[in-house]
Parts: sequence; C-alpha cells; structure tokens
Amino acid sequence: MTHFPVDLIEGYRRYTDERLPEERRRLAQLARLGQAPRAMVIGCCDSRAAPETVFSTGPGELFVVRNVANIVPPYAPDNAHHSTSAAIEFAVCNLLVPDVVVLGHSLCGGIAGYLKGRELDEIRGEFIGPWIDLLSGSRAEAEQADPEMAREDMQRAVEEIAVRRSLKNLMTFPFVRERVEAGEVALHGAHFGIATGALRVLDQETGRFSAVELSD
Repeated sequence: MTHFPVDLIEGYRRYTDERLPEERRRLAQLARLGQAPRAMVIGCCDSRAAPETVFSTGPGELFVVRNVANIVPPYAPDNAHHSTSAAIEFAVCNLLVPDVVVLGHSLCGGIAGYLKGRELDEIRGEFIGPWIDLLSGSRAEAEQADPEMAREDMQRAVEEIAVRRSLKNLMTFPFVRERVEAGEVALHGAHFGIATGALRVLDQETGRFSAVELSD
C-alpha cells in the first residue's frame, strides 16, 4: 500500500494552523455564493511559477489553468479533449472574467525542449511532442526579428513569442473575440523571471515587455 506524501500532509497541517484561520470566513462565503474570480491566468505548469504566488492572491481571486509552456492552442472545435480550451470557455462564458492573462516565465523547460528539437527523450512522448509543436516557427520568428541575436538570448525571445502567440490564438475563439471587441474582456501578457522574481508585462501596441515598477 502506498502512502500519501508526508511532506504534503505536513504542508496541509501548516495551512490549517497558519492560513486557514484567516481564510475560513472567505472560504465559507465562496462555498455559499460561488466563485467570481477577478481574472483568468493561463500559466505554465512549471512548479516554480505559480500564478497565485506571483500575484499574491487568495482563494477565489484567480481562475488558473496551467499547461506545458503556457500555450493557448488555436480554436479547434471537435470531439477531441481540449482542457485549456474548455477552461477558457468556462472562464469567459460562464464566470465572465474581465481579464485574461497569459503568464510566461524564464527557464521554461517546454521552450527549451522546442529549441533543442523533438529528438530529445523528454519531448518524444505521445503528448508532449505534439503539444510543443504548437511553437513551430517561433525560432525563425525570433531570428527574423533580430538576426544578430546571441544564442543565449534565444530562450527568452521564444518565451516572449509564446506569450504573444497565445494571445493571438485567444482571438481565434469566437466567444473571446466577441467579448474583447465589445470591451467586456481584456487580454494581457506577462513574463516572470524565476531567478529574480521580476515581472514584465507586455505592451501590445509595441510588442515589448517592460518591467513592473515597484514602489519604494
């Protein structure tokens, strides 16, 4: 018989001792009234880049979906299984979130795998490889934008392209496009630096990411 991970049990005990007393009233309210999150965040499943931690949020504040490399696939209604697309539909059409954020991050393993190629063992599987193929053409796009780009800068360049491409793919969903054009939903891009904790947000007019200014 396998046992539940001890460190997770210990973490739950700390939660009940430290956070739960402060959040109990809020959780009871959420249970009674349902959720009305302030925003949806589409992030990477990398354990170092949790949106709830980056944005310092509590229960009920964010509707989060995470996948490899924070990719939004193009709109493709069929009988296949589309977890990310289903979450987007629920957030936009049912929860009526006013903002959708695509959150990329540094040192992304999915991006690194794409840049190294499908021959690597870690992306040769049945699901990861085809998913990463959604990034196809990103390297060429980065090289075209900056032919003199240093090799070590390519990772971050493609991480940024992945965010911009996901925002573009969001607009292929008719229900997203309709609400954006009606001013009911706003789309945003951001990039989190794992080593530094720095957050940069995307200016969609210029296509550039700029650091969030911190108060003194």
